Amino acid sequence: MIAETVCSAVSAAGLGIAAITAYRRRFLAAARIAAYSLVPVGLVMTGIVDWLADTAFSPMAWAGFGVLGAAWLLFAVTRTVERRRGGTRKERKEARAAARREAAAPTASAPSLGAGARPAAGRGSASRPEDDFSDIEAILKKHGI
Repeated sequence: MIAETVCSAVSAAGLGIAAITAYRRRFLAAARIAAYSLVPVGLVMTGIVDWLADTAFSPMAWAGFGVLGAAWLLFAVTRTVERRRGGTRKERKEARAAARREAAAPTASAPSLGAGARPAAGRGSASRPEDDFSDIEAILKKHGI
């Protein structure tokens, strides 16, 4: 009962503002304001306001919202776990890099480097610039370039 009264008052105020706007010869804006102000009355007349009021005060409806929230949470968690199945991002990146290194022949870049250009096995880290260029050279040699 109170919701219908409030919606009617809002619509009446909106129609009043639309009338003032039309008086100022801004007819397009007045028509738009009138359209917006008729929405609350239309919602009351269709029964949506009663349905919303019944839903807002219904424990069963709130339980349903809780179930929907739990379903959404489960969906989000399963997607996250599925993405994380390969480990951390760093581990996945290292695995992809290792797969790329294994795809190229390990001795394909040896002739292009020469005997003196090969670095010692014990010094240096895994992310040397020479390693990056050797991968590129192996790819180019594989394609005959």
